[in-house]
Amino acid sequence: MKKSIMILAASLSFAALGACDSGAENAQEQQADTVRENAEVQADAMEDNADAIDTTTDGMDSAAENAMEDKADAVRETGEAKADAMEDNADAQDKK
Repeated sequence: MKKSIMILAASLSFAALGACDSGAENAQEQQADTVRENAEVQADAMEDNADAIDTTTDGMDSAAENAMEDKADAVRETGEAKADAMEDNADAQDKK
């Protein structure tokens, strides 16, 4: 829930800043937001699966759960990096 609120707040702030951008830049930035959101959804699902792997409540995560969570973090980071690159490209295109 907290992540969703942060994503929404970031999207709203980008929307406010986007008022001065061209339509093409706004479209590219929307695609970047979609990439970021899809990566987040995928990573959240992977973390849910990781939690299902280890159902014990002993406070210790299994190696399999840790590995899945690491993969989820990688998906999230890759999506963020790709979205950032897309936004940078959109900004560069708009300055031309």
